Amino acid sequence: MYHIKASNPGKDDTITIAVCSGLLGLTAMLLVYAWCNYNYRPIRAKNLTWTTLIYCATVLWFIGNLVTNNHVRLVGVWSNCKLWILWFRVLFVYVFATMTIVRFYALDRVFNQKKPFTRRSSLISGAIILSFNVAYCLVNQLISSSLTLEYVPDLEACKITMAFRIAAVSVQWLLWGACGVLIFRLRNIQSSFNEFRESVAIFLVIIGLLTETSVTNLHYEYYVFEKKRRIQKTYVDVVASVLVIWLFIGYPVYKSIFDRRNYEQMWLERLAKDGPGNTYNINSNPQGTTAYAKMDENLDSGFNNSHLNYEGNGINSAYVNNHRPFGDPDPFNIESEMSAHVPFNDNLLPMALRNNMHNPLLNSPSLFAASYMDSSSDGRHVL
Repeated sequence: MYHIKASNPGKDDTITIAVCSGLLGLTAMLLVYAWCNYNYRPIRAKNLTWTTLIYCATVLWFIGNLVTNNHVRLVGVWSNCKLWILWFRVLFVYVFATMTIVRFYALDRVFNQKKPFTRRSSLISGAIILSFNVAYCLVNQLISSSLTLEYVPDLEACKITMAFRIAAVSVQWLLWGACGVLIFRLRNIQSSFNEFRESVAIFLVIIGLLTETSVTNLHYEYYVFEKKRRIQKTYVDVVASVLVIWLFIGYPVYKSIFDRRNYEQMWLERLAKDGPGNTYNINSNPQGTTAYAKMDENLDSGFNNSHLNYEGNGINSAYVNNHRPFGDPDPFNIESEMSAHVPFNDNLLPMALRNNMHNPLLNSPSLFAASYMDSSSDGRHVL
């Protein structure tokens, strides 16, 4: 009738499920390694919590694909089309997109808007995401199945109307369009937090995915009955979503394995050269700030405006001599510092990126006294 060579789920579908599960498992190992090395500051700066949530959305999206793309026989519990397609496939495709938007928005809020992105901001963003996505799915759940999607027992398949397909794809384009605007706004962040290249790569991957999704769903309406096309669709979805996560944290994880000390030293030197306390008004905040340090009008007492040399676009020599982040007399001589391999002074970093979280709170008497201490030969501070 439709000139389609129909194919039921078989061995190739099982292989597809196994391969995609393997890719997701490998990505899970990447995240586990990143969490185990959370104190490695280039990894800590990648907002690992949101990246992990994006991965969880990817896994649930894949589960929804098993029904959407007919990789399993749609009988029994699998025959509940609205559950698996609407509340797994569609919902978590949107969650994946909106969580990625929030991750980029955190950078935009801190470095462009000069505002904090605290734990409260993170929770509010999560609540908004959940409300938006659940509301969309709830509306479609309440609409008649004949207008959205329904189970066809004779075919053991879910029938998805063209109107539902167009609406679902259009919302995806809208969400990733907003993400593209945020990525464009992040282009001029000149710091170790700059993710512009990774962001552009992610955006190109997603544009490719959306193009493939649009063509497959709108042009090949009955692709789920064609083994080649449904397998292709699932591979494209999984590879694209997994690639996004690897682009987020793959490079610092790779460096932590093969060039751990040198890369962290270089990363910290770049952070010090940027002068985050000056360029972005970063202020330490031990009271529940996310990986992106809190922004405030008042700077850290350990690194403030009095230490700036505005004409030379650098740091006053008196401050450098008393508060060297490195052992070398020139703290911003990259080549000499890379060869010296001396420790970086955590006190010059925002609170969220320090390894020693037991330093005195800002403006406390002990911190005030520490500003006037010298280091003894054994590393202790003496007045």
